[in-house]
Amino acid sequence: MACAGREFTRVFSQEDVLARLPELSDRATLSTEARIAFDAVAGSRGGVRGPFAMLLHSPEVAERAAHLGAYLRFGSQIPDAERELAIITTARSFDCDYEWSAHVRIAREVGVGEDAISAIANREPTDALSAEQSTVIEFARELLEKKRVSGPVFERVRERFGDGGVIELTATVGYYAMIACVLNATEIEPPAGSPQLP
Repeated sequence: MACAGREFTRVFSQEDVLARLPELSDRATLSTEARIAFDAVAGSRGGVRGPFAMLLHSPEVAERAAHLGAYLRFGSQIPDAERELAIITTARSFDCDYEWSAHVRIAREVGVGEDAISAIANREPTDALSAEQSTVIEFARELLEKKRVSGPVFERVRERFGDGGVIELTATVGYYAMIACVLNATEIEPPAGSPQLP
């Protein structure tokens, strides 16, 4: 089982595990308020699935989260590859298979190499990676694991992205931490055959 229930992996098969709340992905069954949120989510993502099918249980949260997420994913100044490094580092920190499986695929599509993916998946040092990759991974790791970012790592991010970029990278880590929490709490599984964390 993914995420918070990882200890049950050997007991239940993929098909035996259901999310803890119903997935609200059928627009026709939703309240008027939830349909408005559904349309906002679908408009930026092409559909409603995964964490947003859960967030729709609170339509206001879903709509606001979709707005922030759309900016961080599609409008932020953080380059695609570095954004995805931050996201999969967050997924690894939360041991969230759904977030990992969705974003490791995107990471590969935007040019993140297997060396960086493996280092994140296996919680390995980043010394062999490029300075750009190492900086983003270390920033996310420190923020999530130590609850602070050291001066040297902070300054490397600031030098690379500027003051606004520091905030956008921080917000990206925080946003995907929230999404991982939703996925962990509701125990949504990734599709069968998706890449999973070791």
